[in-house]
Amino acid sequence: MSRLDIQKTYKLYIGGKFPRTESGRYFTINDSKGNLLANMCLASRKDFRNAVVIARNAQNSWASASALNKGQILYRIAEMLEGRKEQFISELIAQGETAANAKTEVHEAIDRLVYYAGWSDKYQQFFSAVNPVSSSHFNFSGVEPVGVVAIIAPENQPLLGLISVVAPAIVGGNTVIVLASETKPLTAISFAEVLNSSDVPGGVVNILTGKKAELAGQMASHMDVNSIIYCGTDEKLMKSISESASLNVKRTIFYKKHDWTNELCESPYLIEKTQEVKTTWHPTEI
Repeated sequence: MSRLDIQKTYKLYIGGKFPRTESGRYFTINDSKGNLLANMCLASRKDFRNAVVIARNAQNSWASASALNKGQILYRIAEMLEGRKEQFISELIAQGETAANAKTEVHEAIDRLVYYAGWSDKYQQFFSAVNPVSSSHFNFSGVEPVGVVAIIAPENQPLLGLISVVAPAIVGGNTVIVLASETKPLTAISFAEVLNSSDVPGGVVNILTGKKAELAGQMASHMDVNSIIYCGTDEKLMKSISESASLNVKRTIFYKKHDWTNELCESPYLIEKTQEVKTTWHPTEI
């Protein structure tokens, strides 16, 4: 007898769980021939606000985790992604990528996680300093995470682009809320399943699917978000984000990149973008 395949239900990823959107809405994703690929949750502004609360609660404990532990967790994500790479290649092909490009993207995504895992216990020394001063003091500058980071992920190369902005943010001790690619979101929720089985504490990475037009303003204006990263080239949207982010002096980061396989897309300076430099003065004489 013939049977019907069980179609996957794509949900949100918030706090280490997979809830449906509180709004009950969804949107459809079609392949290049117009055939239905999946129904995706259409995240609401309330979903985003809920994710911010959870990310904030998780941030302190994640920031205080040892550099060794953060590096081990990123490496574990890479291990799990390696074991499921054929699934991700298939999903990228279903969303319109060529087989060769899909294979390259998945392999680059795995390697990028390993790259940032290696930086986990090194970037602090790279960006910290003992500063020369003319008084009887020691002057130290060190880096600390900004806190909660909202990310609007790239539309192109949806897996590699997402990992390229999430990995440096979380290895630096931040927690993130990511709005996945609007046109190619399948791999984002599959990646959430990888995160869920990779020792990543709940709330460190939260992934939403939905529309930039609905959520970008909320992400930029939310008063408990410390930084926002936008990946894209929409000048009007970037201006709007900058204006809304100024309400609480939120740090804005814009990546106008098209090819995330470029070697310039992996750098310790991407970690530094979501770090704050704190300086301490200590007297040497009494």
